[in-house]
Amino acid sequence: MDLTSSSGGGDPRQIEETKPLLGGDVPAPEGTKMGAVPCRRALLLCNGMRYKLLQEGDIQVCVIRHPRTFLSKILTSKFLRRWEPHHLTLADNSLASATPTGYMENSVSYSAIEDVQLLSWENAPKYCLQLTIPGGTVLLQAANSYLRDQWFHSLQWKKKIYKYKKVLSNPSRWEVVLKEIRTLVDMALTSPLQDDSINQAPLEIVSKLLSENTNLTTQEHENIIVAIAPLLENNHPPPDLCEFFCKHCRERPRSMVVIEVFTPVVQRILKHNMDFGKCPRLRLFTQEYILALNELNAGMEVVKKFIQSMHGPTGHCPHPRVLPNLVAVCLAAIYSCYEEFINSRDNSPSLKEIRNGCQQPCDRKPTLPLRLLHPSPDLVSQEATLSEARLKSVVVASSEIHVEVEPASTAKPTLTASAGDDNEPNLIDCLMVSPACSTMSIELGPQADRTLGCYVEILKLLSDYDDWRPSLASLLQPIPFPKEALAHEKFTKELKYVIQRFAEDPRQEVHSCLLSVRAGKDGWFQLYSPGGVACDDDGELFASMILCLMLEYNIIDNNDTQLQIISTLESTGAGKRMYEQLCDRQRELKELQRKGGPTRLTLPSKSTDADLARLLSSGSFGNLENLSLAFTNVTSACAEHLIKLPSLKQLNLWSTQFGDAGLRLLSEHLTMLQVLNLCETPVTDAGLLALSSMKSLCSLNMNSTKLSADTYEDLKAKLPNLKEVDVRYTEAW
Repeated sequence: MDLTSSSGGGDPRQIEETKPLLGGDVPAPEGTKMGAVPCRRALLLCNGMRYKLLQEGDIQVCVIRHPRTFLSKILTSKFLRRWEPHHLTLADNSLASATPTGYMENSVSYSAIEDVQLLSWENAPKYCLQLTIPGGTVLLQAANSYLRDQWFHSLQWKKKIYKYKKVLSNPSRWEVVLKEIRTLVDMALTSPLQDDSINQAPLEIVSKLLSENTNLTTQEHENIIVAIAPLLENNHPPPDLCEFFCKHCRERPRSMVVIEVFTPVVQRILKHNMDFGKCPRLRLFTQEYILALNELNAGMEVVKKFIQSMHGPTGHCPHPRVLPNLVAVCLAAIYSCYEEFINSRDNSPSLKEIRNGCQQPCDRKPTLPLRLLHPSPDLVSQEATLSEARLKSVVVASSEIHVEVEPASTAKPTLTASAGDDNEPNLIDCLMVSPACSTMSIELGPQADRTLGCYVEILKLLSDYDDWRPSLASLLQPIPFPKEALAHEKFTKELKYVIQRFAEDPRQEVHSCLLSVRAGKDGWFQLYSPGGVACDDDGELFASMILCLMLEYNIIDNNDTQLQIISTLESTGAGKRMYEQLCDRQRELKELQRKGGPTRLTLPSKSTDADLARLLSSGSFGNLENLSLAFTNVTSACAEHLIKLPSLKQLNLWSTQFGDAGLRLLSEHLTMLQVLNLCETPVTDAGLLALSSMKSLCSLNMNSTKLSADTYEDLKAKLPNLKEVDVRYTEAW
């Protein structure tokens, strides 16, 4: 007997609709009688009990058939009931046993279950629930009251979801369908079950409904989106639903649904998504949503406000996944703009053919780009004979760096192997000789052009945030754009702003990302250098990038050469501005050193013992109280430099290679140290015991070290001022 098909959408026990759908917590309905389903829902919201959705479990089963004769009435009395242990599985459409024998020889379809109740009459079996089926009753007895309630709510959920799947699989009147969807959403929001599938199941039902009914009107689309909006606040939409949302963004970009409903959904995706590779339609939905914002009257102003909302009002974004996700969306969107040209590569020579010189000659005779080279005997000995140079040759030699402009030869340019890479040519040479790029005029269509402009502008906005710039530079360091984009003058011209922001940033971890990500590969430095495919300012940006850094890090010792560099910088507006900023930084640094140096200092990740030694020997650090070496590559060898900091009170060595030898040296000299972080360092009891002489320690982090329980007790006894201790993931935990 299938009650689902007969009841349709008019089941009187359905939960009432609740409004508003877009804001606030869902209130419990009032004025319902005791014993009715809405009252049960209200009680569940009040008592706060939560259960995990059961998929299977062990339970006692007893089936009672309706007595038709006096003998059957005797056999079904409570004194003669027989209970069978079964391992039941709550499948999508029925309740089945792992051992189909006895009472559970045949599975019980959810459509055959007329009602599910908790047994509450006097002398009823303990912890039981009753399933009413045609011709009888199935009793399920759990081990305790919590398991009984868990089975009760899980069975009710499975039964109702099965019903809604059938009702919404054959829609006839869409006003009835919309009401059913709202009731389904309300049921999911008020369910005492806590499980990802509780909210995902209704979304998947609606997603299937929309995919099978493509002839809906725009208003019906929007009504359905508004109805499921509460479920999307804490759940990612499934792939098919993402496709439906993308279509709505493309066809109705000015709809208020885009702003009011999709905005919190996209915000959640950007904050919590871990890998767009596993769910590419989420990325596509985010991409289409941003393009829909750009189609509004305010255009990029709306997009800018959205980016600001994702970053937050403070100077540091609290959500670490926002930037990588935004960059992934930007890269995918920019790639899609050039997809037509990328697909036309079939007839262009492969990288191997380009490398071996098998391509057809190109009319353009490019100049070789400026290279940043480390001095080596081979470099010094190689001297090319050149008959004509496009640029004046400048060679600057020093003990640390060697910079030269390689002039263009009048001979036909040929590609030579890059050192350390025998398989691929560098990116710039590929662009210069590839007919697919250098001889092809790239003109994007109107839609692709708008998309490109929008997402390049977003990259500019991201580069304006100081806290995002290091990560953004690192993400863009491998030049993750198709070569067609790099050959497009408009793209490289617009992206120049981002590269300039990296170049102007005083932090080494930012402007170092302008160099190539590994040996034998070109980076942004080469791309925007004189002769590079992106250089359109006769080397103005390049001069700002390299010459200012050469002055700041004292690479040039010769005074005449320094004056020549300063004169070159002041000849351009950007160079003059950067030189003035450099002078301001140096004045501030000298004034700071005159007063005893900074009080707080943080070294960038990947810094070494040599970097720390060079830094501490460069000036006065007598006032330094807080030093962070977290996530650097320092070892115990740096301890001999740390003990020369008389005012040091807080030292962070989190995730370094600082060991026992360094701890022993610190304990002998830095007796005034108050805060020490040794989390995830290789220290052992041998070094930690030495800390007992540091009586001023009030905070000590030994998380994830080889600390033993005995050493921990010894340190607690000998360090009277110790108030904060972290010993998680150690033997003492």
